[in-house]
Amino acid sequence: MKPDLFQAPDYYNLDELLTDEHKMVRDAAREWVKREVSPIIEDYAQKAEFPKQIIKGLADIGAFGPYIPEQYGGAGLDQISYGLIMQEIERGDSGVRSTASVQSSLVMYPIWKYGSEEQRVKYLPKLASGEFMGCFGLTEPDHGSNPGGMITNFKDKGDHYLLNGAKMWISNAPFADIAVVWAKDESGRIHGLIVERGMEGFTTPETHNKWSLRASATGELIFDNVKVPKENLLPNKSGLGAPLGCLDSARYGIAWGAIGAAMDCYDTALRYSKERIQFDKPIGATQLQQKKLAEMITEITKAQLLTWRLGVLRNEGKATTAQISMAKRNNVDMALTIARDARQMLGGMGITGEYSIMRHMMNLESVVTYEGTHDIHLLITGMDVTGFAAFK
Repeated sequence: MKPDLFQAPDYYNLDELLTDEHKMVRDAAREWVKREVSPIIEDYAQKAEFPKQIIKGLADIGAFGPYIPEQYGGAGLDQISYGLIMQEIERGDSGVRSTASVQSSLVMYPIWKYGSEEQRVKYLPKLASGEFMGCFGLTEPDHGSNPGGMITNFKDKGDHYLLNGAKMWISNAPFADIAVVWAKDESGRIHGLIVERGMEGFTTPETHNKWSLRASATGELIFDNVKVPKENLLPNKSGLGAPLGCLDSARYGIAWGAIGAAMDCYDTALRYSKERIQFDKPIGATQLQQKKLAEMITEITKAQLLTWRLGVLRNEGKATTAQISMAKRNNVDMALTIARDARQMLGGMGITGEYSIMRHMMNLESVVTYEGTHDIHLLITGMDVTGFAAFK
């Protein structure tokens, strides 16, 4: 494995907009990725296996619930710090960032925001430390972009709830200790329930044959008459807005994370363009390759400005769902385009595991689809500017 020589681009001196704490948090995550992720990630991607040994390191750099208050085991950081951590982790690998995103925004966030004090105290510290790993059950085999159509349901049996249904495309499912599951009650109202591994009738079969997010564990959640204690219901919010609020947080993290993947592809292509000699000169000295590189750094810079401003709005409690959708859609599309252009610059070498580009490209094909597809986010923006919903 070649040494990780990554240098982050900062064409508009955006570091000047960051606090010392932001830079300290980011740099700690960056050094951890260089030391613990880069040397092993190609091998684990080839094996289609999640490197569980990095869980403690993710916890140590504050990747699990960085914005969760310290009283519950979190780091008590702001939204820009959260974004920067996601950026650095995805620079290493989108699948590893997915693990951190799910733990933070889709498991810890709903317990913190919608859970009881007893649930917060019971679960959040263990999730923050990585002692517990979690997953998020919303997507179903027949309900992806339309989660409100879910059929997973629970019935009140007096001293417990009886949960039935299935979820799929669930990151962390194969090894998760708990699952935050969204299901309909007998009146059709959506609620969140905390389901623990070991509950009878709860199984998590792993999804195989993925060409994308190969270093991330994906599976299903199957509920066959699972008895869920009544104290495991999230009491403080119900309806579809509850899981969508979690997705806002996760999509925000993805908007930052995609920049990390784009940065890595750009840095790799830039370095290669200075070393690869064709027709007696470096390919970086040719017009077409300079065009690619100039467009890459322009798009990365625009995405950096977009996410920084979105982070400020998140810190102020002003960011809208539509604004988050715009950033997620723009930045993932940007990263995919850069990955494809960078792969072309490396020629045949670009498809090998000697470089990270093809792995990033395959990973981003999942990122552009999950937590709201490219097209759905376009329609969210369209609805926001016109007032008309084009989903139906």
